Amino acid sequence: MAQSTWGYDSDNGPAHWHENYPYAKGDKQSPIEINSKEVRHEPSLPAWHASYDPGAAKTILNNGRTCRVVFDDTFDRSVLRGGPLSGAYRLRQLHLHWGSSDDHGSEHVIDGVKYAAELHMVHWNPKHGNFAGALKQPDGVAVVGIFLKVGTTPKPEMKRILEEIDNIKTKGKEAPFQHFDPSILFPKSRDYWTYHGSFTTPPCEECITWILLREPIEVSPDQMARLRSLSKNPENEPVSPLVDNWRPPQPLKGRVVKASFK
Repeated sequence: MAQSTWGYDSDNGPAHWHENYPYAKGDKQSPIEINSKEVRHEPSLPAWHASYDPGAAKTILNNGRTCRVVFDDTFDRSVLRGGPLSGAYRLRQLHLHWGSSDDHGSEHVIDGVKYAAELHMVHWNPKHGNFAGALKQPDGVAVVGIFLKVGTTPKPEMKRILEEIDNIKTKGKEAPFQHFDPSILFPKSRDYWTYHGSFTTPPCEECITWILLREPIEVSPDQMARLRSLSKNPENEPVSPLVDNWRPPQPLKGRVVKASFK
């Protein structure tokens, strides 16, 4: 398997990643399955806060593995703080993982429940100088994870991202994506689980403090279908639907998941 060709198919999928990316077999890998009975309620966990500048949004792209929105992170204009974090973390990008049908697609699993999709908002700690430096530190990155479940009421919040899908149908397509405040994607409840883990894509660096929100946001079957209409191939190749871009849960290996709620 060539370094550049990791993916989600049987020949280059998660079961093979460790062949080129040894981190993938580490002790602090993500995602995980959260079992409520084993979670430690931590009353001292503070609330988290995000202050995002809508002007920081730059582009939306299809990289053949996900749909990603990129933000300007050259200074502290969109930051996450509080919760399990010390200091402010800068928002760099958000992306999604989803399934081929509505009954799976999330990476984290809660008491056996899989959601249709999972949204990741990736932030990094500027005290480490730059993003590459942050990847080498245990407190380098913070990711807010939000579950998407399919319901009858389409989320106006997701509409903006999904409206752009037609402009980035195929791998390598990028479109301007301006004036977007990603905090509209947060559910009403700020309750969260937190644990120390990794990126869920190679090289799977173990530098992430996860803030996984308990309450999912709702999307319509139509909205999910739009996400699945993306292609993981470039324009000049046959359309191959970009679906099932999720990594299965990894062993907990003694880690404790904390909850901000009872």
